Amino acid sequence: MALFLFWFSVFMVFYVYIGYPMIVMLLSVVLNRKVSKRAIEPTVTIMIAAYNEAEHIQQTVQNKIELVYPQDKLEIIVISDGSTDGTDDLVKGIDTGNVRLLRQEPRAGKTAALNMAVPFAKGDILVFSDANSIYDSLVLKRLMANFSDENVGYVTGKMVYVNADGSLVGDGCSAYMKYENMLRTFETKIGSIVGVDGGVDAVRKKLYEPMQDDQLPDFVLPLKVFKKGYKVVYEPEALLKEDTLKLVEDEYKMRVRVALRALWALFDMRGLLIFNKGKRLFAWQLWSHKALRYGCFVFVLTTFISNLFLLGNGGLYILVFAVQVMLVIAIIMSFMVSKSGIIGKILNFSQYFFLLNAASALAVVKFLSGQKMVIWNPRKG
Repeated sequence: MALFLFWFSVFMVFYVYIGYPMIVMLLSVVLNRKVSKRAIEPTVTIMIAAYNEAEHIQQTVQNKIELVYPQDKLEIIVISDGSTDGTDDLVKGIDTGNVRLLRQEPRAGKTAALNMAVPFAKGDILVFSDANSIYDSLVLKRLMANFSDENVGYVTGKMVYVNADGSLVGDGCSAYMKYENMLRTFETKIGSIVGVDGGVDAVRKKLYEPMQDDQLPDFVLPLKVFKKGYKVVYEPEALLKEDTLKLVEDEYKMRVRVALRALWALFDMRGLLIFNKGKRLFAWQLWSHKALRYGCFVFVLTTFISNLFLLGNGGLYILVFAVQVMLVIAIIMSFMVSKSGIIGKILNFSQYFFLLNAASALAVVKFLSGQKMVIWNPRKG
């Protein structure tokens, strides 16, 4: 039993993190389904849900006003979700005609805010921004080009990290976001992606469908768009800039929140997990990229535990156990020391691997106990 459990667990961990990306990469070469892109300028409404974002909201809105796009085709709607810190007054003080403020009272969360505001939007394309999201000046141009393809219903961009002075650092969360963006590139070429970056998303307004308050719009809405027969694609040239300095505790809390809401989204949209005719490829993607990824902590644990029972079965099992122990040590050290260079990369990778799986584990516990998350406080920079 221990032998089967060990090898099955090792296979699943390998499949989730390495096997699936390799298969998707090969499929992307074989299928190579390109998006037909050309420059277009449809009317656009940028929607920003904000709760107590006085620190960022002026800079964020000003950033959107200054985007390279015809001002007569651009509308910006800020939805204040019961803010109490002066966010509303700051938005009202912005002297331009294409910025609107809506207020949601009482506070009900981001999804409810979007549901409330969409009927007021005048744009043919809705773009979703976080209250602290700073866009590259050509974001709208890059996103809109994808909508020249009538089969595309939803487009997501790419998050990059910047220093406090605005200088570029790299992909968000370093290796993890590079890994995710690589997957999105491959998945786009096989049809549709299954994960988006919520701070720089765009959807055809006609495809927007109101969601339950507890549903994760960054996940549920793309799934609904795909279900209607449209593609969900990744645009690597549409850049969202975010400050790089974040506390580990805040990152962990965010990952728990995202994982919990994603699990409920998978449950609500579970029909897409069924291998129905015409959607089998996407169902496989959804299982591999999302469902199994959130459950992979189980296979990580069973690999370690079953390995203990196999230490007397030869050098291979001792070697694999030693590697796992070294990973645990690296995780512990990552919280105690700060290193640069190759050692620093190993420690940072170990820490983030632990953070992701620990967050998924807690999210699964909360999901199984029936807990849901509708509102939360802004993440600190």
